[in-house]
Amino acid sequence: MSKAFVKESDAEFEEEDDVPDPFPKGVKNYITPRGFKALQDELKHLRRDERPKIVEIVSWAAGNGDRSENGDYIYGKKRLREIDRRMRFLLKRLEAAEIVDPTQQPNKDKVFFGATVTYADEEDNERTVRIVGVDEADLDRGEVSWISPIARALLKSEVGDVVEVRTPRGPQQVEVVEILYEDR
Repeated sequence: MSKAFVKESDAEFEEEDDVPDPFPKGVKNYITPRGFKALQDELKHLRRDERPKIVEIVSWAAGNGDRSENGDYIYGKKRLREIDRRMRFLLKRLEAAEIVDPTQQPNKDKVFFGATVTYADEEDNERTVRIVGVDEADLDRGEVSWISPIARALLKSEVGDVVEVRTPRGPQQVEVVEILYEDR
C-alpha cells in the first residue's frame, strides 16, 4: 500500500513498532527474575544462533542468481524480518521491565505479584496458580498474568478471604486456601 494513503501514525507503527505494547501508558511491565532471564536468553539465541544461520543461507541463495524464484532467498528474507521483529519486541520488553523478586516480598500473608495461590471454587475444586508478568504467563504451567481476571480478583486477599472472579459464565466466588512465595 502506498504511504500516500496511510495516516502518519499508521505509517510510523508499521515501520518502527511492528508490535503494539499491551500496556496502557503509566502501567508497569512487572516480571519475575526467571521471566526476565528467559526473555534475555531468547534474545541471545536469536542474535547469536538463529539470525547468523539465516543470514548465511540468504547470502548463499543470493549468490545463486535469479532471486525472484529462489525459495531459499525468499523464505530466508521473510524469516530474517520475523527474527528482527521479535528481537525489537524483546528489546522493548526488557527495557520496560520492572523486575520483582517474589522471594523478597515482605508481607507474605497477602497475595501480591509472584505469589503462588491455591484457591477453591464454589464446587470445592482446588486450583493453584502463580501470578507472574504478562510476558511469562503460561496457563499449562499454572502461571497467570497479573492483569488476568483471576489474578486481579486474588490480589491483596488473604487466606480465608472469599473473592469474586468475573468469568464468561458470570461472577464466581473463590476462597483463598494457601499463599506461598517461592522461586520456582
